[in-house]
Amino acid sequence: MLNTIKRSTFALLTACALLAGGAAAAEAPSPQSLIFEGPGGRMALVRWTLRADPANRGLADGWARGGFSGRQVSVPNDVNPTAYSGRAGQRNYEGSLAWYRTSFTAASAGSYALDFQSANFQATIWVDGHALGSHRGSYLPFELRSRLAAGAHTVVVRIDWRDPAAQSRAGFHRTWFNWGGLNGEVAVRAIGQSELSAPTVQSTLATGASAGEVSVKLSVEVHNSGPARVLVPEGSLVHESQSIPLSFPAITLAHGEASTVKTTVSVPEAALWSPGSPSLYQLNLAIPGESSYSARVGLRELSWRSGRLLLNGRRLLLHGASIQEDVHGQGDALTPASQEEIVGRLKAIGANAVRAQHPLDPALLERLDAAGILVWQGIGPVEGAGNWYSRTPRLLAEAERQARTAVLAAELHPSIFAWNLADEIADNGHDSSEVRYVRATAHWLHAQDPTRMVAVDVWGDHPPHNAGAIYADVDAVAETDYTGWYDAPKDTPAQLADQMRGRLAAMEQTFAGKALVISEFGAESNHLNGQGSPGSYAFQSRLLAAHVSVYRADPRLTAMFVWLLSDYPLTPTFTGGSIHNVLPHVRLIEGLNQKGLFTYGGQPKAAAGVIARLFKALPGG
Repeated sequence: MLNTIKRSTFALLTACALLAGGAAAAEAPSPQSLIFEGPGGRMALVRWTLRADPANRGLADGWARGGFSGRQVSVPNDVNPTAYSGRAGQRNYEGSLAWYRTSFTAASAGSYALDFQSANFQATIWVDGHALGSHRGSYLPFELRSRLAAGAHTVVVRIDWRDPAAQSRAGFHRTWFNWGGLNGEVAVRAIGQSELSAPTVQSTLATGASAGEVSVKLSVEVHNSGPARVLVPEGSLVHESQSIPLSFPAITLAHGEASTVKTTVSVPEAALWSPGSPSLYQLNLAIPGESSYSARVGLRELSWRSGRLLLNGRRLLLHGASIQEDVHGQGDALTPASQEEIVGRLKAIGANAVRAQHPLDPALLERLDAAGILVWQGIGPVEGAGNWYSRTPRLLAEAERQARTAVLAAELHPSIFAWNLADEIADNGHDSSEVRYVRATAHWLHAQDPTRMVAVDVWGDHPPHNAGAIYADVDAVAETDYTGWYDAPKDTPAQLADQMRGRLAAMEQTFAGKALVISEFGAESNHLNGQGSPGSYAFQSRLLAAHVSVYRADPRLTAMFVWLLSDYPLTPTFTGGSIHNVLPHVRLIEGLNQKGLFTYGGQPKAAAGVIARLFKALPGG
């Protein structure tokens, strides 16, 4: 997957600079679209030389020019994806520095774009020894541009992921391990005299027309880097033998100008996207001979009313698990095979939906599109447990930029059904800055993408009694529910069921009219605890089954997500957090969040089979 810049609408987010203009730095990346190809196509930069720099000598020794040795790696890559506990894990978590180097050949002189899907944490980039730009923050795409001569060129990237506490203060808090590296795809492409970017696709089931007809609204930005002239974009939507031509109006653009063009087409007997039939159309856009754009899209209509979510006019009931992009031995630099494993595990438990706290890699989203698994997509800062760190004007603007960038990068994916703005809000928000962030971003989202719900997640131990302004503009509200684990783990099954039903009733009263979701429920489990006791595989299975039994009986609930699909490293000293206040004798493995249905190594726990049986018996299972 490749991303391109959407410059005209949000120029304030631009994170690129031409070599002629010197180096540039940015707090957040430029907004992106999905796949763009210049006149010479695109080239993934996969093979790199990696050199660790724990003593921070590389700058002084001139490594920016590329003259350093190292080991050969494939990108995406984390520098040290194995050490996550003990002293080695603590050193790894605190971060370090490393340098990457690769080369490519420019077929002709001209402007070129380097596209990065993700880098953690601070990335500084040079081409042929000249500073190109910098960027900070992982899971967010960014692009840098340069004018280059024909021939071979050297790209150098310095990665600095030191001090996760400082990262949090800068607006990039995380609740998972601080892996460092080029953890997303990198590619290069030539920039032609025109560019297409930021396409949108919105489909609506036609009324009063032939059965199966869908009205599709499309838009795309056209940028002119050539002389003043008339440009005429064209394209098609293709599914199997069906091909729908796309005709856009001609536009006259001066050099350096950009404009958005729109069209609407009717697709008869459309192959609609749904979990049971995830049909995808190939979207092709082009200005012939100059630029092109390609992506797989789904035609579907999401709507919601009176707290009910509808897909293509039918009630949608969702069940699945939260995922963390982290695989044993790879960290968060996932390979295609490991992404397939994640999707395979979701299918194995009968999930028709998945929840993610941070923006997912576009290649993983493509796989979820193809699998028909809907996505509750987190896009804002990940704070948790009622915290909110983005309290200054600069950090508040950073939070909004993160959310907007994530949306613009992923909005063509049909699997995404909700944009989640904040995790574990306590009561009516931490302070006025969190309220401003949610309301401002919700307003922007409703204008930018009216086809999806805007959502927030509430800390289930501290929900509001009366919904305040922070919830006024959202369409869906989720709550965590750790009844039976952090809360009352020694109560009887009947007592636990009463508490769960009481939480649901309170949630439904407070957030009447919103789509309601249980975002997290679960318990840690491993082999260290006695059979049936808290922390054992049997205890986890029994508690999860009790939750599902209560949730499935509530007709007002739209979705439930087990926390979580697979165990993953959190911090090297993590041993379960506050669970020891109520279960002092539970034994947990240091460094791991062990609430997964699968171990960190990928082995299914007993609960995976229990959840699979229960989910497959649910509507839509």
